[in-house]
Amino acid sequence: MLIGKHLIAGEWVGTDATFENTPLTGKVDTFAVGTTEHVDAAVKAAEQAFLSYGSSSRADRATFLRAIATELEARGADITAIGVRETGLPEMRLNGERGRAAGQFRLFADHIEAGDYLDRRFDAAEPDREPAPRPDLRLMQRPIGPIAVFGASNFPLAFSAAGGDTAAALAAGCPVVVRGHYAHPGISDYVAQAIDAAIKTCGLHPGVFSQIQGGDNSVGHALVTHPLIRAVGFTGGLAGGRALYALCAARPEPIPFYGELGSVNPMFLLPAAVAARGESIASAWAGSLTMGAGQFCTNPGIAVVIGGDDAEAFSSAAKDALSEVAAQTMLTDGIASAFHSGRDRLQASSTVREVLSTSCDSRNATPYLFATTAKEWLADEELGEEVFGPLGMLVVAEDEAEMLAVANALKGQLTCTLHMDDDDTELAQSLLPVLERKAGRILANGFPTGVEVCDSMVHGGPFPASTNFGATSVGTMSIRRFLRPVCYQNIPAAILPADLA
Repeated sequence: MLIGKHLIAGEWVGTDATFENTPLTGKVDTFAVGTTEHVDAAVKAAEQAFLSYGSSSRADRATFLRAIATELEARGADITAIGVRETGLPEMRLNGERGRAAGQFRLFADHIEAGDYLDRRFDAAEPDREPAPRPDLRLMQRPIGPIAVFGASNFPLAFSAAGGDTAAALAAGCPVVVRGHYAHPGISDYVAQAIDAAIKTCGLHPGVFSQIQGGDNSVGHALVTHPLIRAVGFTGGLAGGRALYALCAARPEPIPFYGELGSVNPMFLLPAAVAARGESIASAWAGSLTMGAGQFCTNPGIAVVIGGDDAEAFSSAAKDALSEVAAQTMLTDGIASAFHSGRDRLQASSTVREVLSTSCDSRNATPYLFATTAKEWLADEELGEEVFGPLGMLVVAEDEAEMLAVANALKGQLTCTLHMDDDDTELAQSLLPVLERKAGRILANGFPTGVEVCDSMVHGGPFPASTNFGATSVGTMSIRRFLRPVCYQNIPAAILPADLA
């Protein structure tokens, strides 16, 4: 049963002011509106929780993470039912995403139990060393304190209240305060219930996790500027992310802002691959481009190809495949409106040609395909901006040199992809060093939609893909965002942290 209140330090707190979700079907649900006072109470409770949780054993935290996974699964039917109503996502997608969310918690539990993430280092004392003795030095990664997490619209489970930022912070030993996303407050409500149950089962301080729903921008402002918050995790649009990033930097004591802000995830279609299997690549691109109504952060929105008959055949095949895709429901009215605006902007451009034009309105989205030349694309930065939804842009280069120029002109991306055969090796070798500087993940002969949660995954990239190119928001390395190295010099064994003694 939905509670409709904020979870603050183990208590469900309501307000007179309320807001409603916007389900596609069925009854409307009512939720309490968050305030800056709720933020202050939640963050102060998180700081109190950190005194014990930050120094808790890896075994105890692993038990807690696994308990969260179990509680999420126990509420699976409720989460899926309200998720279908709130987001328009199909039942199978939500079930899969819930499995991914639970799997993240279990993966991080295994990872912290192994202990490698601590990066422990030891330089033994050398009291007789000349010309100066060396002290006993030990290094270990330590949690940084309370973390603010902003829920995402497009992944209501895997990137929101129970998403990767929350899982990573809790694994590191950091309490979390979540700002629930307005698009799916019902899902967030059930997730908070699951985490609250796990806290009680494990006997932890209730301030380890709090969630605040609704409220205006002052709530988010208060959260990122609260002096006890030590870092922020965010997945969302460029404008909102930049505003929060600026707030973090302007604090009297600036803090890290780990934001994922946008990416067009370009694909480079090399000549031999296009000649040999252009139609199959085009068909698969259409599937990746329209998966989930194109509402994936790794949606491959741009394909770069060298002009000629093979490029024309590729374009025709992509058009045919996209024409088969029916209208899909977008996550929110706002996302749909932004998609329609992006489509309208391209349709009005004199440098862009429509390859496939469809018709959609309201909260629906149908596929669109546009084409332009590399020369025009290089001259107009707007053509490289993300349109969040099932919209593709074909960028036609005159030759290999112009394809390389497009690669060099790219802004930061989450992913870049090479479609290549053996005869494309030389061109791929010239592109790879460029793409390494542009993206956090580089693929060959695949599609970036589908981000594996594992040790070696990087989900981040140079700005504006993310705000910290040295970090990832997916995979076990994401835990490092919420740790800092501490060196212990000549500290007696009796008071050393247990993991260093």
